Amino acid sequence: MLKARLGVNIDHVATLRQARGEHYPSLVDAAVTSLEAGADQITIHLREDRRHIQDTDVGAIKLVTARYGKPLNLELGCAEDILAIAEEIAPDWLCIVPEKREEKTTEGGLDLVTKENVDKIQRTIERIRKRLPSAKISLFVEADPQVLNKCIEFKVDAVEIHTGDYAKAFLNGEDLDKYFTRYAVAKKQIKSHNIGFHAGHGLTDESVAPLVERELFEEYNIGHWIVCQSIFYGLASVVTKLKRTILGDRQ
Repeated sequence: MLKARLGVNIDHVATLRQARGEHYPSLVDAAVTSLEAGADQITIHLREDRRHIQDTDVGAIKLVTARYGKPLNLELGCAEDILAIAEEIAPDWLCIVPEKREEKTTEGGLDLVTKENVDKIQRTIERIRKRLPSAKISLFVEADPQVLNKCIEFKVDAVEIHTGDYAKAFLNGEDLDKYFTRYAVAKKQIKSHNIGFHAGHGLTDESVAPLVERELFEEYNIGHWIVCQSIFYGLASVVTKLKRTILGDRQ
């Protein structure tokens, strides 16, 4: 079985911290605990409205991941101030995501059809490659052939497929075959160009299991569910159990 990687997104540890404007819970402690429990990388999203992750968190988490020899995956939009912080901190991965101020969470993949948006993303990719030549770039997208062709044209290092619709369908007990087929077709299209095939958004230990069983993705980035479950079972325990699921061991 393909040994997939687990990226732990700790954004919502910061959500708890920002709710009261305190210095706790500690993002550094969350990153350390996750890595020691088996996470393969730490993922954070520095949003334009700074609703959870703050500027200083990026450098602090990079120091942690560097100490453990694991990647920092920074999700970001194309805003100038966000890119400037990324250039200063130099994360290992930069995942370009869509962003709207009014949304509760990222609602879908990047628009790689509208020319204005495509041009903006292309400029962002070119800027990253020029200023952070060692960083790897991924794009958060839908499993749509036209969109994936654009990702191939951009020659990115990976795509991260938006699994939000799949996750909702799983929770609603709907037929999932169309998602499995769509992801399998997308994987074939992307892997034929040696581009990484990652997944994220809305996944839980239960909904990720069928994807793991079918060996559809090489990496899963999961955050909200992990933080929610940690209230009851503790962060280390939740990450350890989820890592076993990602590796295909559900005992």
